[in-house]
Amino acid sequence: MSEHEIPVPESEPRTRWSEVSGGIGAATAYQRRFDELAAKGLDVHGEASFVQSLLPPPARVLDAGCGTGRVATQLTALGYHCVGVDADRDMIEVARRRDPATTWLQQDLSRLHLRSQAFQLVLLAGNVVPLLAPGTLLAAMERITAHVEPGGLVVAGFGLDAAHLPAGVPVTPLEDYDNACTVAGLSFLRRHGTWDRQPWNPEGGYVVSVHRRND
Repeated sequence: MSEHEIPVPESEPRTRWSEVSGGIGAATAYQRRFDELAAKGLDVHGEASFVQSLLPPPARVLDAGCGTGRVATQLTALGYHCVGVDADRDMIEVARRRDPATTWLQQDLSRLHLRSQAFQLVLLAGNVVPLLAPGTLLAAMERITAHVEPGGLVVAGFGLDAAHLPAGVPVTPLEDYDNACTVAGLSFLRRHGTWDRQPWNPEGGYVVSVHRRND
C-alpha cells in the first residue's frame, strides 16, 4: 500500500467503465492509440494545456480517473506535483510501467481517501463523470471536494451525447453534475465546449466545466 493511501473496503462499486473495459490488453491498446497519434505529430495534451492555463507548476494536481496516465504523465513532465488515481487495476498497471515518476493509486472516486496534502486542482478528464458507478456521482464529488484545498479548482470534461461517449454508456445530464458540485461545496466558475477553450455551446456534445471549492 502506498504511503498516500488509506485502506478502503475490498468491495468497490462497479463502475460503468468496468462494463466496457477489457483487461490489461485493452488498457495497453488504449494507451497505444494515443502514443500513435502523438508519433504522428498530433497534440494529445489538451487537458494538460488547459490545466496550465489555470495555474502554473509546481501546483499539486490530482488526476482523478487517470486511466493509463496520459494526462498525469504530461503534468509531471511539466513540473506539477501530480497524483493519478483510477478504479481500474489494469489501467493503473499500465500507468506505473510507463511512468514511475508519478504516484499512481487504485481507488474508486466515490470512496476516495488519500493521506497526501490537499490538491490545488483536481482534474476529471476522459468521460470520468459518466463512467462512474451508477448512483455515486454525489459521493464522488463529495470525496473529490474533500481533497481540494479551499479555493482550489475542480475541472471536469465529459460527453453529453452518444457521439462523445463509449457505446452503451448513458448520458449524465449537465444539471446533475452541477447539482452534485453545489451540494459537495463547489461553486461554478466557467464553462467551455472543448479543452482548447472554445466557447460553450449548450447544443454541443462536450463540456469542460470549472468549479472552485468554497472557502
